[in-house]
Order: sequence, then structure tokens, then C-alpha cells
Amino acid sequence: MKNILQTPDTYTQFQLNVFHYLRIIFVFALLIALLSLIDGCSSKNDITPLPETFEYKQIGIASYYARKFQSKKTASGEIFNNNAMTAAHKTLPFGTHVVVKNLSNGKSVKVTINDRGPYIHKRIIDLSRAAFSEIEDIENGVAEVEIVVVD
Repeated sequence: MKNILQTPDTYTQFQLNVFHYLRIIFVFALLIALLSLIDGCSSKNDITPLPETFEYKQIGIASYYARKFQSKKTASGEIFNNNAMTAAHKTLPFGTHVVVKNLSNGKSVKVTINDRGPYIHKRIIDLSRAAFSEIEDIENGVAEVEIVVVD
């Protein structure tokens, strides 16, 4: 004769299993809701203003965008225009204005950061074709520059 305390009641066990699975589903639903809430709070298009006393200067190599990027979406969400005075920088906030000065000839251009990059060693900024042509001959492809954040 089996002891009734050692034999699980199948109906009660079924209820516990259902409750367990419902609890798991609830936790996953809550997790998904929290992740979507967090994702909704961030945006690639956020423009974080720089502090008023922010000073930034960097020296390195500038290059320009290839024509194939014309009309493609930038990291900021804007559509890239090779004729606009824009640039890509790895860390400066979108909307930041910088003056890019060619160190070999002294020419400079003011651009707005609207994309991320460049990702080639020693390059610090990718300029639109129009901006690059203001400071260097396109045929040269790259230029040693100094970039300074301005208002």
C-alpha cells in the first residue's frame, strides 16, 4: 500500500506546472516591455549639446566621402549630401560645428558633424566632397588638418 503523502496529486502538480509557465511568460513579457521602453528613450538622432566652456582641438588626417555615399542615410539619420558642408567624426556630438584647417596651406572650412567615422588608421574626420575641396585638391585624397570646435 502506497503512502498517500508520497504520491503527488496529478491535478495539483498540473496546476503548479501551469502556474510556473505563466510566471515565466509574465517575466519575459515584462522584460520585453522594459527593453522596448529603454530603446524608446534613446535615439541615434539625439543631439547632445556641448558645454559652453568646451574646448576641443585635434590634429590628424582628413579624407572625404566617396560618391557612392550620396543620398545614403548617415548615423544621425540625415541623408548624406556631398555638396553640403558636413563631416563624420568618431566622438563629437551630431550638430557640432568644427573648423577644419589644412596645415599645409592654411585653408579652412566650417562643417557640421552629422555622421560617425572615419574608421581608417590616423584619420580623424571625413569631410563631404564640397568641404574637402575648400581646403585641398580632391586629387590628393587626404590632408593633414587641425579641427577645432566652434559655436
